[in-house]
Amino acid sequence: QRAKFTDIALDKAYRLEQLVTEFFEITRFNIHTVTLERNRIDLRMMIYQMVDEFYPMLSEKQLTVDIDIPDDIIMFADSDKIARVFDNLLKNAVNYSYENSMIRIGARVKNNRVVIKFRNKSDEIPEDKLERLFDKFYRSDSSRTSSTGGSGLGLAIAKQIVELHSGTIRAKSTVEHTDFTVILPYISAAEISDEQLDF
Repeated sequence: QRAKFTDIALDKAYRLEQLVTEFFEITRFNIHTVTLERNRIDLRMMIYQMVDEFYPMLSEKQLTVDIDIPDDIIMFADSDKIARVFDNLLKNAVNYSYENSMIRIGARVKNNRVVIKFRNKSDEIPEDKLERLFDKFYRSDSSRTSSTGGSGLGLAIAKQIVELHSGTIRAKSTVEHTDFTVILPYISAAEISDEQLDF
């Protein structure tokens, strides 16, 4: 019993630490004191590295990931913050996907915008809940336990990071799949002059 309740207390402590960290982070974004440190991002490589890091979580639910991203999409953005967006979206896809299903991640450049889509097979999200997914502390499935659901801040943080980059993020859900789509201004690293790199 001592071991059982010690494990529970440790798990709650880790959860509390994560929640406090995310709370401070979203507060920092809210007061608009965050500056973007733009650098070159190989989008395809970033996604592949991220998927590799999720291997244990993917294996646990027997999930596979299909990546369809051209190897010539080189972005100029804040890599740490953009990685946080993709991490949150991938974590969300893993948590809510049906077991033995596939998560699809694709990207294309269209009209000077880079469009990145995360698609997973899961229960359809009703329209009224879909509109609130990016609200702070909102969780679409309130029946999830603390060990299977998030803090309710991940998607809100993702939205604020995307908007800091003058982009948008949206969600769409059908009986077949759920999509999270990030649309960012496509500023190619090749278009940035040496003078613009000085700040």
